[in-house]
Amino acid sequence: MSSDSEPCGMNALPAHIAARFYRPSRTRRKSSAASSRRNSLSSLHSNRSSRSSHGGPQSTHIAQHLRRASIIESRKARLADKAAHAEQVRFRAALVKAAPRVSTKGEDRALAAQQARERYLAQVAANCADEVKRAKKVAEDMREKKAAEHIKLKEGMEEKLADAEKRRLHHQQTFRRSRFPTLQPVEEKKIVLNSWKPRTQEAAVRIIQKAWLNWRRGKNVEQFLQLDLNMQNVQKQSFEDLSACLGQEHVILRTAQILKVCGLQDREGGKLGETTNVRIFLAAFLVFGHPQQVLSQNGEQEQDLIWKAKHLLVSFEHLIKTSTVGRKFVPYPEHVALVVEAFADFQTAFTAWKNHDSSILVGTMVAQFVELDAIWQTVKNDSNGHVADDYRQGIQQNQTLLLVRLKRLAGSEKALKMVRAAVQARRKSKVKKQPPGNVPRGFTRAEDGQPATNNEVSSDYRMPPEESSAASRKIKAGDISLLISPLPSNRVIVHELAINKEYRIEDMPQSELRQKANRVIFGQMRKDLEEGRGDPWIIVMATTIRERLMRVVTPGKSLHSLISETLDIDLIKGQLQVGSFSYDKFFSFMNTILPKLCAPVRDPEVKALAADSDGDLVGRLQKLLHIINLLSLDFANYQLQVVAPGVTSRSADYEKKCFREQIGNRKLENAARWWCKAHERLLTEASRRIADSSTTTLVPQSTSDKIYTQALVDLFISITPLRAEELPETLELDEARIGRIRTDMLRIVTVSTILLSAKNLLKRDVRSQWKTEAQRMWDIATGFEDSAPYLSIIESSHALPPPTRISLLGTIERVLGDARNPQTLTQPVMKVLLQKIKNHVMSRLAANSSEERLRSTTTASVVLAGSGMAEFVGRIGSTVEEMGKVKSVDWAAHGKWLDEVAAEVARDGSAR
Repeated sequence: MSSDSEPCGMNALPAHIAARFYRPSRTRRKSSAASSRRNSLSSLHSNRSSRSSHGGPQSTHIAQHLRRASIIESRKARLADKAAHAEQVRFRAALVKAAPRVSTKGEDRALAAQQARERYLAQVAANCADEVKRAKKVAEDMREKKAAEHIKLKEGMEEKLADAEKRRLHHQQTFRRSRFPTLQPVEEKKIVLNSWKPRTQEAAVRIIQKAWLNWRRGKNVEQFLQLDLNMQNVQKQSFEDLSACLGQEHVILRTAQILKVCGLQDREGGKLGETTNVRIFLAAFLVFGHPQQVLSQNGEQEQDLIWKAKHLLVSFEHLIKTSTVGRKFVPYPEHVALVVEAFADFQTAFTAWKNHDSSILVGTMVAQFVELDAIWQTVKNDSNGHVADDYRQGIQQNQTLLLVRLKRLAGSEKALKMVRAAVQARRKSKVKKQPPGNVPRGFTRAEDGQPATNNEVSSDYRMPPEESSAASRKIKAGDISLLISPLPSNRVIVHELAINKEYRIEDMPQSELRQKANRVIFGQMRKDLEEGRGDPWIIVMATTIRERLMRVVTPGKSLHSLISETLDIDLIKGQLQVGSFSYDKFFSFMNTILPKLCAPVRDPEVKALAADSDGDLVGRLQKLLHIINLLSLDFANYQLQVVAPGVTSRSADYEKKCFREQIGNRKLENAARWWCKAHERLLTEASRRIADSSTTTLVPQSTSDKIYTQALVDLFISITPLRAEELPETLELDEARIGRIRTDMLRIVTVSTILLSAKNLLKRDVRSQWKTEAQRMWDIATGFEDSAPYLSIIESSHALPPPTRISLLGTIERVLGDARNPQTLTQPVMKVLLQKIKNHVMSRLAANSSEERLRSTTTASVVLAGSGMAEFVGRIGSTVEEMGKVKSVDWAAHGKWLDEVAAEVARDGSAR
């Protein structure tokens, strides 16, 4: 019976029976899910079902439950360990990734090996390009050789076939006798060949016309062969004889006839086209026979032109030979096609070379035309020495010749357009007129009274005290004069007007020393005003402003009276004593009076001063003084414009007087040393020329003018900084000019050396003008520190292969190193260019007659362009012009003292 506590069907089996069914396995099962089926859901379900159906013992059920729980826990532990290990791996990876990478020796070696491999591949590619080009040339030569051999074999075969045909016809026409003597003799009958006759009159005309054309063609070929124009004779003749031969009329006529036979005539261009083709074809003989005389360079373009000329001549001679052998002077079509193709290639290369060379010639001739126009603009207003009459005829003749050549090369319209543009650009760069807005409104006009005299002009040109004194001693109110910008002295102004009639005083930026002095003075003024000790500053400021304003207004006019009454110094002192002086009223009066006095171009600054009503008092005074300085500068420039004609006419006498007062009885030691060096240089060069010419003539005596010119060139045309002992006393006023020209010469030589090296490396014509590159390099050629900008300028307009780029970069670095230290010049190209500039300037300054000056000016562009300085023809020409004016002004003012120096040097030389 079953009890109520146990469900039906769940009675447990007896122990001994249950032991048989639930006997434990002797082999230990694995705990993994892959190897044990007991852990699966189906196994658990089967166990439950078996227990539920069979009713297993309770102990076995508990054991299984515990075993399952242990297996689950062990799996959870393993999964947790794997998760922890994975987290540790991720953490270490993050640390390694975040840590800074330190390259090892192996990586450095691999990187170096990769770079070396890339360099080697680049070098191999460059070498392979040359090898491929050479291989192509060899293959082309072999192809031509095989074609020539094939044509020769074909010609031989055709000759043999022609001979066989002749023998066959002769054999057919010859009577043959019987071989058997037993036969009866037969009367010989002469075989009469039937002669062909044309059926119609038109056919007969065509036959006659064809025969006449063959005869005419043969005659043309024979006449051309009589000229002996072949590749062997062309190389044997001289360039002059060959040029004269090719220019003869009958040579051109016979060449035109033979070109018609070859099919090279230009039917579309008419007679002009035929003449053009004939001249291009004859040019092939000149290019092949004398390439050095015809071509100015030996670049890639010239080599290609020579090769194509040779190819054309070889094809042409082969066509002539084949057409005269059994062809009745009828060329083969394939040979004609080869000649036409070769002529087209040569014509294209010749036209490209001619355009390139003509563009260089056009640029050179335009520069010559501009230089002649600049000379004419300089001398056309001279009426005293009749210089204009001497120059007019020579300049007009040279300009006419240049214009004719330009029209021939570039065309009439294009030549005139280029000349007008170049002349206008040169004149605009030379003419620097003062804008009309720079004339002060309150100046002394000529219609209001007499112009200012020289004494009135000189009253405003007083140099202030030493600027350095303001920074080394205690500042007082009287030092306010240091704030006024210094203006040149009368002697400097007269000297500059004699050299340049358009000279004007410029508002130069203040030096660091003057800026420091201004800061010290205004700082002291601000301190005294804050401490209540500003009355002396106000009085001195009002006195300075009153004096400056009274100079720019006409005495007796309303503005003169208004300024003198309002800025009365006694009245201002009284107001300061009683404490009634008003800064606002003072600045209000200045804001009212300045627009009536200043030039129109100064109106924005005057309005800015009037708008600054709430600013610092010292700052407003500083702006006011700046406007007063500009007003004085504009007034001084207007006075220069008024008195310039009278000053220049008496400039030599005035400079003599000032120089005599300056030197007194002192000896001109620097001038004597300067003159002696120039004299020794001329004697050395004369002795060297005599030694080179191997003659026994005496050394010629140098004139004073030639010695002075040589000394002037040595002083100006140099690239080293000017030292005090190098400057002669007679040229002390030109110290700034000499320094500026020396700096320009250094920049010209440096930039020209870089451009010339680039042209040679790229195999370009040195006469070609790279104006854009030269101007960009000129703008940055100041410190000569970094070579990268110079290289980038050339790379921006010209493709540089890697080897060329490396070579050019090294050249630029060496050139810039010498430019930074010009005392120790090591680059030979820079030395040669500097010497060429000296020789050019010397030849132009030493020319005495107008013919010599015109000749040297006309050839200036050609000489400088041939030397590699085509981009700086204008700058060097301006320098020569300026030096010529300095020479005439200095000799007119100090000729007496220079003669004494020359006599002293001559006495010392004869005594030695």
